[in-house]
Amino acid sequence: MTMPEKIRMIPLITIAIGSLAACNSNSPTALVPSGPEYDPDIPTQWVAAVTNPYFPLIAGSSWSYESETDEGSETIEVVVLQEKKMIMGVEATIVHDQVFLDGDLIENTFDWYAQAANGDVWYLGEDTEELEDGIVESTEGSFEWGVDGALPGIIMWGNPAAHINEEYRQEFLLGEAEDFGKVIRVAESISIPFGDFDDCIVTDDRNGLEPGTLENKTSCPGIGVVFETHILGGNQDVFLVDFQMP
Repeated sequence: MTMPEKIRMIPLITIAIGSLAACNSNSPTALVPSGPEYDPDIPTQWVAAVTNPYFPLIAGSSWSYESETDEGSETIEVVVLQEKKMIMGVEATIVHDQVFLDGDLIENTFDWYAQAANGDVWYLGEDTEELEDGIVESTEGSFEWGVDGALPGIIMWGNPAAHINEEYRQEFLLGEAEDFGKVIRVAESISIPFGDFDDCIVTDDRNGLEPGTLENKTSCPGIGVVFETHILGGNQDVFLVDFQMP
């Protein structure tokens, strides 16, 4: 989901048993990306639901976030839909993510995720719109695995502690969708107005197309992302204010 500033359920992201190379030298992805070259081993075994404790996507679950920005008060509403989407033969969970600025819708996104047999959650794509005065101004950042050379990426490891300080791609469409993540701490505790949480993980999240920006996201068991803060490129903090699971 693009939760807080793409919180990506950031809410937030190996490679599983029996993997296969995702691209070859004749594919569009043979172009040099704006970072390490990307040729992931994509899982061939998937499970029916996204149950990763740091990125649980149970149909009907919802998250609400709030943040104060230079432009005004921002709220983010995220909900896991009942519907599924088939992407490259994989049944993806759909997450609807809406961002409001002072009550006006400014971003409307549908994100697609699937969990591999080893617990890793893969981000398969998104359909995103940026709006102004109710008019769609941009769909920048949209991508779908298998379309125009786009590839999926990891949004949450099945075992985050095994990948500390290992940078990974969360998505890939050359020049359009190139977010990176890195687990920097595990077994963290955090207190926010919504509650106190233990055994959380903290990730660095950055956009490879926007140098000079860096966010930290804190994800906690059974909920997902509870807090996000900008380390570089801003001073915005995003807090979880409500969480509902059926």
